[in-house]
Amino acid sequence: MRKGSILGQNLPRTLPPPGDSPPMADEKESSVLFSLKELMNIEEDRIAEEEATKAADVQAAADAQAADAAAAKAAEEARVADEEQRRTDEETRKREESARLEAIKAGELAKAEAEAAAHANLQTMASQQAHEQQLASIGEDKKKKNLQVMIGLVGFLLISGAIGGGVIIKRQLDDKAAATAAAAAEHAAFQEEKRKFEEEKAMALATEKKLKRALASAKDDATRAQIKAELAKNRRRTSGGRRARPASGGGKNSAPSKPACNCPPGDPLCSCF
Repeated sequence: MRKGSILGQNLPRTLPPPGDSPPMADEKESSVLFSLKELMNIEEDRIAEEEATKAADVQAAADAQAADAAAAKAAEEARVADEEQRRTDEETRKREESARLEAIKAGELAKAEAEAAAHANLQTMASQQAHEQQLASIGEDKKKKNLQVMIGLVGFLLISGAIGGGVIIKRQLDDKAAATAAAAAEHAAFQEEKRKFEEEKAMALATEKKLKRALASAKDDATRAQIKAELAKNRRRTSGGRRARPASGGGKNSAPSKPACNCPPGDPLCSCF
């Protein structure tokens, strides 16, 4: 309520002239004015208190709204961060799973290649053993034929009683001894060549296994490409470094030397043997 309205309601409509007012009237008027002033002060205090309360309520509402907005923003940021972390964890899990599957595939491939190489080596060794047995059989047959010829010749010389028979027999025996020595030397050379070949093959297989293990654990494409190049080089060196095996026998009756065998190790279609 405004001051004017309070004053307008409490002041008398007509006042007596100043000269005609008795002392009691002055005292009453002063008391009324004092009371009006007190009421005005109380009303002003009430209005100020109401305005302060309204301002406090407005400020509290603004603070609450700002707090709600800050809480909503923080919640949204937390949600976005959680979603980003979830997406990062999922991508990491997928990469780890892919790497695990690749490692399993590489291990299975290396195992299959090792088994194939072992099978090929077994076939090669079996072929070599069969070839050696064949050469030994041929050598035994030649020895038997030569012995039979020698026995016949000796019998003929004994029957004929020719003086020159002893010389011929001696020459034949010398030739036979020379042929036997040559065959023995050639067989020894063959065994040495075989030993060297087996050592080179074992070293090549060990190198290949080592390179395959390195390939399975390679971390980048450049390293894998380098290891694959080393594998190819090792295989070319293995397939191209096989020596020609000498034929059994020696002298005039020995078989002609075979050409160098360039088949890769374990080739089932190889015609060297």
